Amino acid sequence: MKNKTGFFLLLGVICIFNLFGTSLLAQSLPGKGDSINSAVLNEKRFIQVVLPEKYKPGSTDKYDVLYVLDGEGNTRTINDIQHFIESESYMPPTIIVGILNTDRNRDFLPTHTQEIKTSGGADKFLRFFKDELIPYVNKTYPSNGENIIFGHSFGGVFVTYALLMEPQLFKSYIAADPSYWWDNGVMITMTAGKLANLTNLGKTFYFSGREGRGLTEMRIPPMDSLLKKLAPAGLTWKISAYPDETHGSVRLKSIYDGLRFTYEGYSTNAIAFHPMNGTVLKDKPFTLWWFADTANVKYTTGGTEPTISSAQIKTFNILDNPGKVTVKTFTSHPKYDKTVSGNFRTADYLPAVKLPKNMKPGGFDYAYYEGQWDSLPDFNKLMPVKTGKADSNFTLEKLPLKNNFGVVISGLIEIKEDGYYVFALNSDDGSKFYLNNQLLMNNDGLHSTGDPKSYIAPLRKGFYPMREEYFQKDGGRSLELQWVTPGSINSKQPKPLSIPLMQQYGKNSGN
Repeated sequence: MKNKTGFFLLLGVICIFNLFGTSLLAQSLPGKGDSINSAVLNEKRFIQVVLPEKYKPGSTDKYDVLYVLDGEGNTRTINDIQHFIESESYMPPTIIVGILNTDRNRDFLPTHTQEIKTSGGADKFLRFFKDELIPYVNKTYPSNGENIIFGHSFGGVFVTYALLMEPQLFKSYIAADPSYWWDNGVMITMTAGKLANLTNLGKTFYFSGREGRGLTEMRIPPMDSLLKKLAPAGLTWKISAYPDETHGSVRLKSIYDGLRFTYEGYSTNAIAFHPMNGTVLKDKPFTLWWFADTANVKYTTGGTEPTISSAQIKTFNILDNPGKVTVKTFTSHPKYDKTVSGNFRTADYLPAVKLPKNMKPGGFDYAYYEGQWDSLPDFNKLMPVKTGKADSNFTLEKLPLKNNFGVVISGLIEIKEDGYYVFALNSDDGSKFYLNNQLLMNNDGLHSTGDPKSYIAPLRKGFYPMREEYFQKDGGRSLELQWVTPGSINSKQPKPLSIPLMQQYGKNSGN
């Protein structure tokens, strides 16, 4: 066993020298340097703090904090990966705190052996986190009090030690190729004794290794077996084994996958099902679509808040009864969970009208107005600057002004098939949609596109008056009205928000 231990120690020393040699110690790291005089460690400790790019001094915004062991060699890599993941909307802006080393063997290893004379100080290093470093960061920087810790190799041992000894300190734990071989597998023994006694955790634990011999050498499989057997409720964990990686290179994929796992389900995009509201017929089922990722997305139809045990939403959902539908996305960090609701009430078919003699096919009518508004004005009290035909060639770009204008589009649509129709409205800036003089969708206000409103209604064959109201203040401009016919709604492979061939009528339309 001594020979085997010696081999692993030599391997660790070689890797550590390559990863955290003099050149890395001297490199310029992102963020700002800071320090704290530690009474627990009886020394001055240096940290590197990287604030979110969008943070502005004086702002009330608060952020999760990602603590990075071996800050000399890992801060820059983690900063780059975190920025990439954030840019893809898979995790929030985050404060990164890199902890620079004085004696990593002393700080990271929980027991003492003769092979490494200074080993065995992990208990003090953990107290440094608990009593000094985390309180200092929470006081000095815009922290929201929710913490993550990343460690590699011996640092991965410390991450696991922190989970067992002080699980409340961090929300999530990421250990890359942890050296569980240390001291004859002492972390395996420690985990077996403490893991089952941890309760009410609400934590995530991600650990990784190198596929094949590397995984075995680091004694990672026994930890996997223990977690399968003893992991308590509230500990969400995952192991990954990467092929064709070295002890150093495995960090890259481990950081990316570890952060993705930590924030599983997170998204900055608004969540929405379609249709979002509407009227439905008694005893006639209707379809609800969900087009985002369905992992851990639950829904209820009785007006109650979904739980993790509620029904899993699908892309294509058939609902039998009207009522309040609530959809909730569940993430690894509950504060990032999102909920959206829609109401569906019972009603009969909307009544159709006869085609007036002065209406002709070929498009709708539009009235163009000029003015500065933050919300839709009462266009009935305004005089249009211009009127014309909104046919297939009509676009907002053809109107006189690019900003500070409004337009009302009106006419009749001809419905050729009885059944449910879904309408969708998207705009930049505000808009409203009326059918039979009933307001079905309200998308008013100053905003960009990307959050369409939708509505389902039962219609019979015939003609229906419609009206769109829209205003543009400045910035981008866009107005889209789309609808789905009964045939598409009932399809197993729906094409949502598509525009079918539906005849449009207006007073000024035709030749």
